Amino acid sequence: MTERLFLDQPTLRKAAATVLASAETGIVLDCTIFYARSGGQPGDTGVLRWEGGETAIADTIKGEGETILHVPAPGASLPPVDAVVEGELDWDRRHKLMRMHTAMHLLCSLIKGAAVTGGSVGADKSRLDFDLPNPPPKEEIEAGLNALIEADLPVKIEWVDESVLDTDPGLVRTMSVRPPRGMGRLRLMRIGDASLVDLQPCGGTHVSRTGEIGRMTVVKIENKGKQNRRIVIAPA
Repeated sequence: MTERLFLDQPTLRKAAATVLASAETGIVLDCTIFYARSGGQPGDTGVLRWEGGETAIADTIKGEGETILHVPAPGASLPPVDAVVEGELDWDRRHKLMRMHTAMHLLCSLIKGAAVTGGSVGADKSRLDFDLPNPPPKEEIEAGLNALIEADLPVKIEWVDESVLDTDPGLVRTMSVRPPRGMGRLRLMRIGDASLVDLQPCGGTHVSRTGEIGRMTVVKIENKGKQNRRIVIAPA
């Protein structure tokens, strides 16, 4: 099992870990700050360093069971098993993804009552697809999104018993990605304090306040089927 440090410490840029397995297909560590690709958010990139060597990490993906694979760049050297390595994120890329992912939750909060049919987090632009008969007003959505960003609302992670999904199934807005069951607990991402803006299961990484996102623009709103509307956002 790989301990996922990013779940509770998303701002860690460096961390030490021990190599459990090492191959061209992926390096397994006992713990990691590297987010594994899932839920529409890309896997992290960066570097692993150890005494006598280093390897660039081109992607991070889920492995068998609860392991995470740090995928080395083609031709990169591999750390020996049991070596202690220091992992360092490509922080500029990760921080862009964190800002965008949090912005997507704000966008979701503006589209009331519509299920999310798909989405993709990107460093330069992101998209959410909604089960909607008609496209929402572009200018209204952009203004609402930036108002929530400028409000500098707190963004918090909390853990609850997964049975909350049985008592409050409305927490899940996504049709394409369902939160994992069987672990006993559920990770929720909350935006807002006294006034709740968004509360959803989420395993991704986020900024700590909405003001950290920076101003966003709605690039376009597209029809992607009879009942599917795609909203694309990007930094302004």
